[in-house]
Amino acid sequence: MQRFAGRIILLWGWRRALLAFLAGALAVLAQAPYDFFAVCFVSFPVLVWLLDGATGEASDGWLRRLRPAFATGWWFGFGYFLAGLWWIGQALLVEADSFAWALPFAVVGIPFALAFFYGFATVVARLFWTSDIGRIAALAFGFGLAEWLRDVLFTGFPWNAVGYAAMPVPLLMQSVSVTGMIGMNTLAVFVFSLPALVAARRHLKLGAALLAILVAGHVGFGYVRLAAPPKPQTRAVVVRIVQPAVDLGEKWDASVRDRIFATLLGISAKAPEQGHARPQLILWPETSVPFLFTERPDALKAIGDMLGDGQMLIAGVVREEGGSGNAGSRYYNSVVAINDKGEIADAVDKVHLVPFGEYLPFADLFSRFGVGQLVAGPMNFAAGNERHAIMLPNGLRAVPFICYEVIFPDLVSDDAASADLIVNVTNDAWFGDTPGPYQHFRQAQVRAVENGLPLLRAGNNGISAVVDPRGRIVDALAVDARGAIDAHVPVSNRAFLSARQRRINGLLIMLLFALTAVAFSVRQRLRVN
Repeated sequence: MQRFAGRIILLWGWRRALLAFLAGALAVLAQAPYDFFAVCFVSFPVLVWLLDGATGEASDGWLRRLRPAFATGWWFGFGYFLAGLWWIGQALLVEADSFAWALPFAVVGIPFALAFFYGFATVVARLFWTSDIGRIAALAFGFGLAEWLRDVLFTGFPWNAVGYAAMPVPLLMQSVSVTGMIGMNTLAVFVFSLPALVAARRHLKLGAALLAILVAGHVGFGYVRLAAPPKPQTRAVVVRIVQPAVDLGEKWDASVRDRIFATLLGISAKAPEQGHARPQLILWPETSVPFLFTERPDALKAIGDMLGDGQMLIAGVVREEGGSGNAGSRYYNSVVAINDKGEIADAVDKVHLVPFGEYLPFADLFSRFGVGQLVAGPMNFAAGNERHAIMLPNGLRAVPFICYEVIFPDLVSDDAASADLIVNVTNDAWFGDTPGPYQHFRQAQVRAVENGLPLLRAGNNGISAVVDPRGRIVDALAVDARGAIDAHVPVSNRAFLSARQRRINGLLIMLLFALTAVAFSVRQRLRVN
């Protein structure tokens, strides 16, 4: 192993870049839908050994000496994000005649930009690099900090954070209720990188002990949480989740809108199967209503006729303000709650929009070059001001998140703090049967665990599901299936720790690894001197 690691350390030039790229791409197999987390015990040790050799000339300034470390981390990140996000380009092929030109931007440009975060991570790690276990702590701190920044900078895009690789099943998700994603990302990189110690054998026994303790604690805590008897049920909601599997090629086709709407009504109105109660809540996916209610008020009457006494529909719609089709109209990607009288009882607009997909940043500048939003849709959206919970007929509070809003841990935790249910409506049909919908669902699943709340998820083509507060899938519909889920959803749990405490714990974990890295770095420099 020493000889193998030595050969990696001595790589230079394009060979070093290629191996870093391949190591990053390999790590994607730890994410959904593959969930082969063992590959990270290869990818991250390889990254450690590459960084062992990422040294500049002694005569160079400190910035120039960090260039090899940045390049190594950037190539690792480029491989990771290219292999993990290539499916974004699928959305541009729905209307290929109009948007195929943007494929390089989506498939290569986004990974190119995100890779800078991992380049930053390895630069931070290299500042405190040592020849022992201290460098493992430094890398964990660097990645923990980079993943946190990826969540908050430039509107944020924390997709496929490294910590999800350590949570492929509910048994291994429970620790996030204590550490939060900040701590989970940091701990995951530390654990995955520890096998790098077998090369030099310094602190090998300590590393093996820490690996065993952390893995045992991770698994043991999950087992205890899942084995614990559920709290007594205090309240519940009977829900029907509709998955219409509408072809996006027809989504905004005026000639088939009535058929799409009839499909939604038909699935919603079906009598429940034997043994299931009549649903109190019916849930439709993101932008499922194929027209504006301002243009088709008869649709509200049809929904009211479909709903029985005491039932409520929560549906994803495009909501218009400012008049029907006027130049000054504003459009929102929204969910609306419709009561059994066919009245809109509440509405919540999407707050965190997708850049270039739902709105065009610097629209005036891009329009000069003939660039519009890069995903086909009826219009550009405006962002909502705030999110609030929707009150259901039985008094429960459901807080809705539209599409990728659910991937932001802090956003969900803050807004769901006083809610009883998490609702996620999405339309992942843009991405077909690729890894994208499965990755999206996994992140939503982890939000349920973090917050100790049931998750009700409706997707146009999947993955629609009911997830319990421990992340276990109660029922689900496969990608591209058409149908409905009927489920009795008890509501009795709360988060194991508050969002604030999880955030503090995560930052403390990151700080612990930072201090450990500094201590080992100072110790090594004192020895050398």
